[in-house]
Amino acid sequence: QAQLVESGGGLVQPGGSLRLSCAASGFTLDYYSIVWFRQAPGKEREGVSCISSLDGSTYYADSVKGRFTISRDNAKNTAYLQMNSLKPEDTAVYYCKAVRLLSEYWGQGTQVTVSS
Repeated sequence: QAQLVESGGGLVQPGGSLRLSCAASGFTLDYYSIVWFRQAPGKEREGVSCISSLDGSTYYADSVKGRFTISRDNAKNTAYLQMNSLKPEDTAVYYCKAVRLLSEYWGQGTQVTVSS
């Protein structure tokens, strides 16, 4: 059964760091581009970052540029989102999505709360 599982969320103080993981099972992540989304209560889902399966190129939303880093480890079949200098406005449920042509998989989400 193919699935994505996120982990690494939690409660962190402003200025702190977290690393989210997106582990794939049942399919090979190498062939998929990875997108990280987040959704805060009462807000629309926002695309945060993505990394291409073709050339490894990356994209970041302006709100996280310079603070977040997306990466992937194909040997571990896992993608990551390193989040530094976290702000209260980064509080949200974070989701990863693997996408390739007409195929996509979503994770269940992991809660990130930035609060003192």
